[in-house]
This record gives sequence, structure tokens and C-alpha cells, in this order.
Amino acid sequence: MLLLPSAADGQGTAITHALTSASALCQVEPVGRWFEAFVKRRTRNASASFQELEDKKELSEESEDEELQLEEFPMLKTLDPKDWKNQDHYAVLGLGHVRYKATQRQIKAAHKAMVLKHHPDKRKAAGEPIKEGDNDYFTCITKAYEMLSDPVKRRAFNSVDPTFDNSVPSKSEAKDNFFEVFSPVFERNSRWSNKKNVPKLGDMNSSFEDVDAFYSFWYNFDSWREFSYLDEEEKEKAECRDERRWIEKQNRATRAQRKKEEMNRIRTLVDNAYSCDPRIKKFKEEEKAKKEAEKKAKAEAKRKEQEAKEKQRQAELEAARLAKEKEEEEIRQQALLAKKEKDIQKKAIKKERQKLRNSCKTWNHFSDNEAERVKMMEEVEKLCDRLELARSRKGCSGKTEEINEQIRKEKEEAEARMRQASKNAEKSTGGGGSSSKNWSEDDLQLLIKAVNLFPAGTNSRWEVIANYMNIHSSSGIKRTAKDVIGKAKSLQKLDPHQKDDINKKAFDKFKKEHGVVPQADNATPSERFEDFTPWTTEEQKLLEQALKTYPVNTPERWEKIAEAVPGRTKKDCMKRYKVVFEFIDSIIICNVVSILVTAVKWELVEMVKAKKAAQEQVLNASRLKK
Repeated sequence: MLLLPSAADGQGTAITHALTSASALCQVEPVGRWFEAFVKRRTRNASASFQELEDKKELSEESEDEELQLEEFPMLKTLDPKDWKNQDHYAVLGLGHVRYKATQRQIKAAHKAMVLKHHPDKRKAAGEPIKEGDNDYFTCITKAYEMLSDPVKRRAFNSVDPTFDNSVPSKSEAKDNFFEVFSPVFERNSRWSNKKNVPKLGDMNSSFEDVDAFYSFWYNFDSWREFSYLDEEEKEKAECRDERRWIEKQNRATRAQRKKEEMNRIRTLVDNAYSCDPRIKKFKEEEKAKKEAEKKAKAEAKRKEQEAKEKQRQAELEAARLAKEKEEEEIRQQALLAKKEKDIQKKAIKKERQKLRNSCKTWNHFSDNEAERVKMMEEVEKLCDRLELARSRKGCSGKTEEINEQIRKEKEEAEARMRQASKNAEKSTGGGGSSSKNWSEDDLQLLIKAVNLFPAGTNSRWEVIANYMNIHSSSGIKRTAKDVIGKAKSLQKLDPHQKDDINKKAFDKFKKEHGVVPQADNATPSERFEDFTPWTTEEQKLLEQALKTYPVNTPERWEKIAEAVPGRTKKDCMKRYKVVFEFIDSIIICNVVSILVTAVKWELVEMVKAKKAAQEQVLNASRLKK
């Protein structure tokens, strides 16, 4: 390990940094003058350096005592010992130029010097006149030393030092030379502070923190100044305890009042300095400028934010405008397409109407009677006027194809039956004989069907029914109109039980042919409709008039229609319009079907006539053979 050499006497200890080897712990024993310092620390709790400082302090005080020059108080010999309280004790001891800064050693030395010079024995030996008792001015020297040697009494006297300037500069005095006026005032008032290191007033270049610390210190000034020296009554002179307490109470009140006045004086001093301090004005202006800058920055930020919002709003409006224009363009295009589609539909409807007219014209409007033909023509024209394209195609073209297919099948069946009938006629020259009177279940059901198919009012009804049965009957028995009438009357005379039996047999046969009807487990539940008040004739007229008054392109059409029909809402009017529209559509479909059914009937009649003519030809041929 690298060890440092011991220091010689009178030499300082050198400390070397950045050693080459790492530091290590080791035990060191003091020797020489360090051993002496170690012993002093152990026994006296003081180091050698502290003792040296004490010695230096004593030497400094002794040198100050030697250098102290006492100032002779010229009015010393004229002082009245009875008025000792109003005398300047520092001036009496010759310390008027040192005053509160004088140390106890200086006070003691000054008293010693004054005693050696002004002691009555000394003066008496010198031949000066001496007053007896306490009337001699030497009593003032003794009283001054008594007051200044006691720290409590000295503080009381220092608090009312007659040479202290208690004045406070006004604002007008420090308007132009603030630091020159207030610096000495704060300097001399700092002697009353309980705290050491009193902050200085500073100068114009002081920072805000220093200025703020200075005024914070003085606004919270902690003063030790007290005014017990000015007590008018001395409690030691009291004759009893009560009097002493009363004196103490009076003295405390007087001291508190004077303390309050002193603190007001300090506060006034600080307020005047604060109001006149140019640094405060500068800081306020800087703070104001800073706030203005922040305010402007906030205003600028707010303005930018508003501009951004306005820009965004304009962008949204522009987007909405473009979207609206696009929507309007789409609506316009849709309107054009709708118009084109409407024109196409009109042409198609016109074509379908013409086809319907031609079809009816081909069949001679399904009537041989001129009056009925004219009436049928009028009905066809009405139907064409109210017929729509979609329903025309669906109700006319579809039904026409279906009925044409049915007619084709009926023709084939009729031709087959005619061929079978011709063969039967060739075999038997007579009519049906007694067998024609026998009615099977199929013939009865066919008769009932024919009676329902050709209701009363049909031209040559019973002949048509007879021909229908002869064509569709599977038995091959020929029925005349007389046979059909007789059987129909006999069926009407049947009692209800027999009719029920016939219907039951027919139903059983139908079930046998078509199978069992599927169960209703998977059936669609019926739709329930809300109950509503039936429409009156007057309401229906008002609705029709409102529909004419407000066409389809009217804005808020149904609201206006509802207003025109009292007691009905928009929903009621729309439902009623839908019901009526569906009813009209059903009427149109029924009319189309009726026309087509009439065409079928007409064709069947023609077929029956042709069949009858063929039968007659067969009969005539058989007769000619015989």
C-alpha cells in the first residue's frame, strides 16, 4: 500500500487525488500535534482548530479594546442622576459612536476607563467639588453600566435608542432615486430582525426571485424590538401584590400598543417601497406582456381552430352539395328511364289492347245477338281502357295460353268421344233404350256440374247441358234435354238426407282419386288485420276527389289527402286506396277471365253443334243403309 509521509510541524497536509491504486481501509494512530488535537476532542469536546478560532477571537477582541477610542460626553457632568432614564447610556460610557454594535468587553473596558477618570475619590483628590450621595453625576455612569451590562435591559434600551431614525420615506421622495432612499432605511431597520442574513434591497438588475424573497421577508418581518424601557410605572415600587399586578397590566397594554405602532411603521415602509420599486413595475409589465402574448396565442389558436372547423364545415357542405347533385342526377336519370319504360309500357299496352280487340273480334265478340255483341264490345273497350300492361300480360296472355291449352284438350276429348259415339251408333241404330234411363254416380255429378256451369238464362240451357253431358260422360249413354230436365227436377225434389249422401259419395270418390289432403301442420298461419271503422259513401267520395285533386307528383300527397278526409289518418287513406285498387284489379282480372270463359263456352257450343250435325249424319247414313 502506498502511504503518505507524515507532515512536519507548521506544514499543511497535502491531499493527492487520482491515486494509481484503489483505496483501502486501514487503522491510523495520531502522533505529534494530531495526538494533541485528538486528546482535546476526547476530553474537551473541542478540536484544535476550534481552540485556535477562540484564541483568535480573544486576540481580536483584545486588539479592538486596545484600539477602542472613547468619546468624552460633554454634558456628562451636567446630568441629573434622578433623570437617568432619559440619558444616553452609550454616550455616558463614551461609546456613542459604537452604540448597539459594542461588545460586552468594550462596555466593560469603557466603564473601567470612566471609573478611573470620574470616580469621586479621584476627583476629590484632584480638588474637584463632589456632591453627596446619589446626586453626583458618577451615579449616571454606574446606572449606564448597569443597563448595558445586562442583556435584557440593554435590549430594552436599544429598542428605544434615541439616535435611531424611525422615519419612513414617502412615495414622492423615492420617485426618482428609489435605491438611494430606501437602501439605508432597510439597512438600519434590519437590526430589529430575529432572523440573521437579512436580504438586501438589491439593485435594478436583481432577479424576480430575489425581489420576491426580499418583500416576502419584510412583509413577514419578525422583530425583537420591545418597549418595556418606556414603562411609566416600575412594579418594584409597588407596595402590594395587587398594585404590582395593576402596574404589569398597564405596562403590557402600553407595550402592545407601541408594538402595534411599530409593526404598522414597518408595514408602511414595505408598502411604500413596493409601490415605488421600479423593478416591480418592470415585472408587472413583463407579466402583462406575457399574459398578452399568451392571450394572443390563445386567440390565434382559437382562430385557427375556428378556421379549421369552418373549413371542415365548408368541406362537409361541399360534399353534401355534391352528394345532392349526384342524387338529383340519379333521380333525373331514373325519371328518364321511368319515362322510357312508361312509353314502352304504353306501346305494349296499346299492343295488348289491340290483341284483345282482335281476339274478341275473331270470335265475333262471343255472341250471335246484335245487342249482346254491342254490349260486349263496350265492355271490351272499358276493359281495354282500364287494363294495365303487367296485369294484361299476366291475366290475359297467361290465361289465354292456359285456356287455349284447355280448349285443345277438350277438343281432343270431344273428338275421341265423337268417334266412340259414332262407333256405338253404328252398332245400335236405336237410342239409349231403357239403359238411357239409368244414371250412374258419375253422370249425376256431371249433371250437377253442368247445371252449375250453365246457370239459368243461358240460351237453350238444357240442350247445352245435354250436349255437355253427352260429350263428357264416360258411360256413352246419350241424354236428351227432356231426360236432363226430368233428372234435374227429381234431384231438386230429393230430401236433404239423400242430397247429403250424394255429396258424401262424390267427396269420397274425389278423395279416392286425388289422395288425402295434406295436414295443416305446416300451413301458413292466417294473417290478422286490425279492426277499423267502415268507410261511408261520403268518405269514399271525399277520398276519390282528393286523389284527383292531389296527383302522384304532389309533395306530401297523403298528408294533404288525409286533411281532405275528416276523421281519417294518412294510414287509413293509404289502406283504403290499396283495398280499392286491389278490388279494381280483381274486377279487371275477372272481366278478362269472364271473356275468356265466354269464348270457351262459345267454342264448346260450336263443338256441340258440330257433334250434333255429325250424329245426324251418322243416323241418316244408318237409315239409308236399312
